[in-house]
Amino acid sequence: MDHEQVGPGGQPPNSPFGTEESLRAVVREDGTTPRVLVLGATGYIGGRLVPRLLAGGYRVRVLSRSASRIAALPWADEVEVVEGDAGDPQAMERAMQEVDVVYFLVHSMISGRDYGRLDRAIAINVAKSAAAHRVSRIVYLGGLHPDDVELSAHLASRREVGDILLASATPTLVLDAGVVIGSGSASFEMIRHLTEVLPFMPAPKWVRNFIQPIAVRDVVYYLLAAARVPPEVNTEVDIGGPDVMRYSEMMNGYAAEAGLPQRSIAALPVLTPGLASHWVGLVTPVPRQIARPLVESLLHSCVVKSDEVDSLIPKPPEGLTSYREAVRLALGRIELDDVETSWVDARVTGVPSDPMPSDPEWAGRTVFVDARHKATTATTDAVWSVVSQVGGATGWYSASVLWAVRGLMDRLAGGVGLRRGRRALTEIRVGDAVDVWRVERVDRGRLLRLRAEMRVPGKAWLELGVDPTDEGSDYWQRAVFFPRGLTGRLYWLAMLPFHGLIFSGMVNRIVSEAEEAHADA
Repeated sequence: MDHEQVGPGGQPPNSPFGTEESLRAVVREDGTTPRVLVLGATGYIGGRLVPRLLAGGYRVRVLSRSASRIAALPWADEVEVVEGDAGDPQAMERAMQEVDVVYFLVHSMISGRDYGRLDRAIAINVAKSAAAHRVSRIVYLGGLHPDDVELSAHLASRREVGDILLASATPTLVLDAGVVIGSGSASFEMIRHLTEVLPFMPAPKWVRNFIQPIAVRDVVYYLLAAARVPPEVNTEVDIGGPDVMRYSEMMNGYAAEAGLPQRSIAALPVLTPGLASHWVGLVTPVPRQIARPLVESLLHSCVVKSDEVDSLIPKPPEGLTSYREAVRLALGRIELDDVETSWVDARVTGVPSDPMPSDPEWAGRTVFVDARHKATTATTDAVWSVVSQVGGATGWYSASVLWAVRGLMDRLAGGVGLRRGRRALTEIRVGDAVDVWRVERVDRGRLLRLRAEMRVPGKAWLELGVDPTDEGSDYWQRAVFFPRGLTGRLYWLAMLPFHGLIFSGMVNRIVSEAEEAHADA
């Protein structure tokens, strides 16, 4: 049984733990169930916690910058959505009304060098608002860290946030977790790609440090159970899996589960965190702005320092998940194309996020458009099936070398590049990342709109659509670019020859694939 497909508390829905009353919501004195506010509900952990909270009987409210992104999630109709930013006091005031428990799952490490300042401001905002609304508990997911050493900026920031919340007037439980292993986690993807791509790995000396990874299902278990700890508890505890190992052992443990030969790993003292993050950014889909904090977090051994958490939260009835089992389960979810949440869907800071203006608003503005279409005997369903699989492992149906070069250029410029891929091979929803694009709109069976998150001098969108006709359907696509200054105009002109190869090839191949599928149906 794949334990990543879990019920309340991070357990399989049909396990005894799935109906454990000690972890379900306790009815309040007025007869209602507790209301929980989740900050970071669209993140990797938050996206898995919310449906388990709902299954546990909690009323769930989420604070999100994008209500449309929440609307695309399978549990959207079961939660209350407050649109706004966690750093905005007014938005937090609206979100905190009549809340019993707050889950603080926001981390801004992808937001650039100021992520520490941003997280500090959010923590202060949450602490003040929670106290003003007499919230019963704050639960914060921090990072496992050693004591008495100078922490990396990433770990120091997470520790500071925990300290701010612990010093607030609201009882807080800080859960410090190590490397999280699960399908779609950035740490797992870093291990997976490093191991699969490189048979021999020159690595920083930190591969010899000891760490204590934890399965994502166990993280979700501890978070759900944290809502039920005694009201007087205000403390910080460590959580980790049953295995203490070196990072090099984690990579070879992955190799064993993936059926790969053991990798030779050479620790190099000259490979600094900065150089290592560039190297990881080139070899894996994890971009440098995420890779660097992860690499810096491994500079010291990070293991559970005490078992204090056991006095507050008992271990899962089935026991904590071993590292090898966590890897095995993660690979199973990937093979089944059933990755629930993924790091790739994290918002990229510094990239325009405004929706594409409607066509009438283009009047008087400089805009470049590459529009193409092709009639086909294939049904709209057949065409849509091909369109909805674009990107990731499927690719872009044309000029793969040119797409790869463009992705590499973006990575070298500090962007996300093509290797980011997508969360699922066949399912696509608003907010998903697709290589260098972000899904802005999905009209199923009719339109897919992608907003560029690559480094370009302007704002760019790519639309793929299909309309029914008497003979079958008409596939159409258009690239829309709003240039920024002279640089943007020159960029579009420089790309025109490549657009002729890429976009015409896309039209022909998508229609061809759809017609083959239609003929086989």
